[in-house]
Amino acid sequence: MNIPIEAIRNHDDDILLCADGISLSFGKNKILNDIDLTIKNGEIVTIIGPNGAGKTTLIKILLGLISADHGKITKAKGLKIGYVPQKLHIDPILPLSVMRLICLTKRHSRNDVIDALKESGVDDLIDNQVQTLSGGQFQRVLLARALLLKPDLLVLDEPVQGVDFTGEAALYDLISKVRDKHGCAILMVSHDLHIVMASTDRVICLNRHICCVGKPDEVVQDFEFKRLFGQRSDAFALYSHFHDHEHDLQDGGSHIHDDQCNHNDNIQNPKDKNNA
Repeated sequence: MNIPIEAIRNHDDDILLCADGISLSFGKNKILNDIDLTIKNGEIVTIIGPNGAGKTTLIKILLGLISADHGKITKAKGLKIGYVPQKLHIDPILPLSVMRLICLTKRHSRNDVIDALKESGVDDLIDNQVQTLSGGQFQRVLLARALLLKPDLLVLDEPVQGVDFTGEAALYDLISKVRDKHGCAILMVSHDLHIVMASTDRVICLNRHICCVGKPDEVVQDFEFKRLFGQRSDAFALYSHFHDHEHDLQDGGSHIHDDQCNHNDNIQNPKDKNNA
């Protein structure tokens, strides 16, 4: 069902996409059960859940890549969706530059590609071979490719997969800036709740059905969330670490040049505890 995007945007709820009663089974295996979901203009929604929870399958249904057994998807007419997939396999022996990758399915001018790559912080890589890119660089290239569509909704399936912790934080910061600049809605799938929670507006906890929905600080207190992620899951937070000194990396990095080590620390992220 399609309704004019202008009408949706003028509506109080600004709904761009709505899923109603989505269910899917593979044989006797129930993948998704009675999923209801709405995406509003300008919000960041993060879907979390354990492996096998059906997160990527739900994304593919919302995008129309596969069909559900039951339920319906309502989209705004003229809705433009940019999609960054979880995995994109490229043959390592295929000669493919960043410019060619971005223009594989739609032609763009070089200047437009440079502008999109500049926004994602990798405009200097436009002529590099895709096979030479790091995980973080590749994700930024795919993000630039999606932004060239000028999407109303940006769908990101595990955008930081294969990216180190520092790269994760930088990518999530970039995603927040993209939302702020373009005003597009963002639907993101992630395992890294302790990072995503710092920038998301609404969290959906999925395990073949929707376990809980709410603001980040509400979801971490929910029984279903704690059952999936553990009783200590509410201890995670984004660790902000600001130096007012320099570390001398002699003797294995144990010497601090300025003995007044005045850090501004929030709760320390367990993944970063050895990097302070």
